[in-house]
Amino acid sequence: MPTCGTTFYKSYNRAAVEKIKKILAPVDLSSLSKVGLRYALDIARSQEAEVIIYNVIAVEETPFPQGDEAWVASQSETPKIKKTIEERRKLLDTFIRENFGQEITTTTIRQEVEIGTPYKKIVDKASHEDVDMIVMSTHGRTGLMHMLIGSVTEKVVRRAPCPVLSVPPPKSKTSAA
Repeated sequence: MPTCGTTFYKSYNRAAVEKIKKILAPVDLSSLSKVGLRYALDIARSQEAEVIIYNVIAVEETPFPQGDEAWVASQSETPKIKKTIEERRKLLDTFIRENFGQEITTTTIRQEVEIGTPYKKIVDKASHEDVDMIVMSTHGRTGLMHMLIGSVTEKVVRRAPCPVLSVPPPKSKTSAA
């Protein structure tokens, strides 16, 4: 008779070897988000998976920075919001082409831009799209900056309906003395 630990191990291994079909790769268009997106594209290529490259425009970045999130998101048909989303789509497209031109020709990708609170929208998108994994960069903030700003990645990890690969910033190269 298998022990509880053995049963867990067997079921865990079975789940771990399932093929990844869809990856959500949130990006904020920063140089750090390139690292996470590169991981997502590499994993997708090896698994023949689709990557949803996802950018969330925070309410503060919209023409209605003081508006309620739900209200601002509901204004998607107003010319100001349409323009904001279209401009961000162009920026996202440029970001992807300039940094991942070669990789996107060998991987199935989809680009999406939405308005809202980034961590909430990422978790909702992962659930709605039934993704197998979220791959995202961390900014590596610590101490006071982390306490004040918080971490989108940390909030996603706590709430995500699937595994999250959190990619840290590259370590700075310091010369040995």
